[in-house]
Amino acid sequence: MSSCNGNCSSCGSSDCGDRKKESLLAELNPKSSVKKVIAVVSGKGGVGKSTVTAMLAVAMARQGKRVGILDADITGPSAPTAFGVTECQGANEEGLYPALTKSGIQVMSINLLLDDPADPVVWRGPVIAGAVKQFWTDVIWEDVDCLFVDMPPGTGDVPLTVFQSLPVDGVVIVTSPQDLVSMIVSKAVKMAGMMHIPVLGFVENYSYLRCPDCGRKIEVFGKSRLDEVAAGFELPVLARLPIDPAIAEAYDCGRMESVDTQPLDGVLKAVAQM
Repeated sequence: MSSCNGNCSSCGSSDCGDRKKESLLAELNPKSSVKKVIAVVSGKGGVGKSTVTAMLAVAMARQGKRVGILDADITGPSAPTAFGVTECQGANEEGLYPALTKSGIQVMSINLLLDDPADPVVWRGPVIAGAVKQFWTDVIWEDVDCLFVDMPPGTGDVPLTVFQSLPVDGVVIVTSPQDLVSMIVSKAVKMAGMMHIPVLGFVENYSYLRCPDCGRKIEVFGKSRLDEVAAGFELPVLARLPIDPAIAEAYDCGRMESVDTQPLDGVLKAVAQM
């Protein structure tokens, strides 16, 4: 059918030609417990999506929630670096236990399984997508209130696999104030719509630079058009984050659990209201 989006789990038709409707959702590891799954996506790379994911996890953990991060960016994994973790807790016949940060955030990433984190992952799309699915089926997520999925940019194999295979409850779209924001954001919003997954709203990263001398906000990338774009989709702008060298340094040094996450309170409120 021309209107088919490939997601049988969300299709309203009981019959599609000779093929009956079939759920594509992967089965969660029997030892796991995950209450909510939030995908953090971006239409393109370089907007700080992984940084926002890490900050969201830290912010929610500070509220007393049990939090996990599934690093679905297989070819550009960085979640372990953000928290200074280097290995999983262990494995047995029941599954693999993710790494655990100082504040108790559970992290699973391909970099935790490589002999050398600097080694490239040179895999074809289906293999990469299969690895992401295994992070759901083979990893033991212990009593997780909210699992944040750090998605690779764009609308390729892995985002499609996550949307079809994981029970994603909502999407947060990370963007930046640049000229192409309208087109890039539109692609991300429309993909979520095709998969029948609600978009909670937008986070604009690199929104401005605070002058250290006078405190004035400097719009380094020009005036933002996100409000206009968001209004067109009837979606809220949940947060605007500044360019902050301290956050970049904390990420590179594995100290993300020390950063100020207050600017993301609007995102946490949106997640809680789901």
